Amino acid sequence: MAAAAIILSPREKGVVLKPIPTIATLETRREEARSVRLPPDHPPVKSGRVGILLVNLGTPEGTGYWPMRRYLSEFLSDRRVIEWPRIVWQPILQGIVLSTRPKKSGRLYEAIWNREQDESPLRTFTRSQAEKLAAELAGEEVVTVDWAMRYGKPTIDERLRGLMAAGCERVLVFPLYPQYSATTTATVNDAAFDALQGMRWQPALRTVPPYHDEPVYIDALAESIEKHIADLEFEPEVVIASYHGVPVSYFRKGDPYHCQCQKTSRLLAERLGWRGGRLITAFQSRFGPEEWLKPYTDKTVERLAKEGVKRIAVINPGFASDCLETLEEIAVQNREIFLHSGGKDFTHIACLNDSAAGMRVITTVVLRELQGWL
Repeated sequence: MAAAAIILSPREKGVVLKPIPTIATLETRREEARSVRLPPDHPPVKSGRVGILLVNLGTPEGTGYWPMRRYLSEFLSDRRVIEWPRIVWQPILQGIVLSTRPKKSGRLYEAIWNREQDESPLRTFTRSQAEKLAAELAGEEVVTVDWAMRYGKPTIDERLRGLMAAGCERVLVFPLYPQYSATTTATVNDAAFDALQGMRWQPALRTVPPYHDEPVYIDALAESIEKHIADLEFEPEVVIASYHGVPVSYFRKGDPYHCQCQKTSRLLAERLGWRGGRLITAFQSRFGPEEWLKPYTDKTVERLAKEGVKRIAVINPGFASDCLETLEEIAVQNREIFLHSGGKDFTHIACLNDSAAGMRVITTVVLRELQGWL
């Protein structure tokens, strides 16, 4: 029988083991390294900061034809948004769609435009969310908060470079979409990593995952519904949770969006203690000839009215900020559909926006995702 092997520990082999540095020691060394004086001829370098970049869908710069055309062209040219082959889609987009849709969309934006600041509400709310988050994190002296749009301005590339120039060696990118979809969250992440490809010196990057089932988010939605209903002169018989739709083909390819929307609605109904279908889910904003996720919001609103439901409310849990799809499509168009189909009372429940509850959601998620960086 072969002799058993004798295994010597590193210490028994004569190896001198150095103690593993603690986190406090590492932080001290990092601060010492930053405090080292650079040579007189060295270009100025800022470092040691942590950046947070809030990113929303996008907004046109104005309601006229050309601003709308530029915005829609960028948005509808995204391969994540429209998955048709380029050779098929681009002639349709550049020819038919962009010849007519900018004027129509411009008129819709006109109805909700923030004239005081000459911008869309989405830009107003996103900027405010960034400012309020910065104020909330003012105690963290190394943090810089900024915001960007996936389509339109300010661009993700521009703001990432700005954070890097401000000394942010680490950046948390926060796509402001509670439910994940390749058409939203993924395309923000694509743009962020595309921006890094053009940088010689890149920051470390983290991205925020979906938060569709986070207790703080569900609580915020429930509180907004309860508060809104308490201020009404009528009691809604049905509340519709209306999410932006995606083509059914995307769902069949594995996009988890539909499942996450359904989970949000289920958790919200449980949190409110509602049973018997008082909270129902529907999907809005379909575009093109494909079949989209059902039931459709406009058809649901019409059906409820024709079935004798007289009072409804609609909330948009998938939108972090009010925008064209909530303020015009839901609050105006779907209201008209409901009333013209026999309904009596219709109310739209605002998105969380930059409210105290909405900021509590954003701050909670940010602090969780920054663990180890602060």
